[in-house]
Amino acid sequence: MTSTTSEQELFRFLEDRFACAQSCAECARAGALRASLVDPDGPKEQELVRRKGVLCAEVCDATCRMLSEQSGLDEAGMRVQLEWCRDVCLECADVFDDHPGAQGSAKSCRECAQACMDFMATLR
Repeated sequence: MTSTTSEQELFRFLEDRFACAQSCAECARAGALRASLVDPDGPKEQELVRRKGVLCAEVCDATCRMLSEQSGLDEAGMRVQLEWCRDVCLECADVFDDHPGAQGSAKSCRECAQACMDFMATLR
């Protein structure tokens, strides 16, 4: 991290990632539950929501772990991880937008993507 990237910015970013991961995991669980019941959207739609939610939660979690555990990580590596997290969050938000009841998770994913961009801006 650069001198312009404070610990407070990192902690705020990690809190945002954790909240997004929780939201996506919850949406994935809800999608799996609905898929196990008779659902008018069909199992393909539910499976896509479940897969994207799980992927987003895992990427957010991996990003948190990498940033919190790698004190000597170079900024290029951090930037790649942040870009990946941003891209997955935006893809997940697009899938959630089309799923009834998942709008809150879509919003969390977009906020997560924005936080990734904001955090990248603090890097050199």
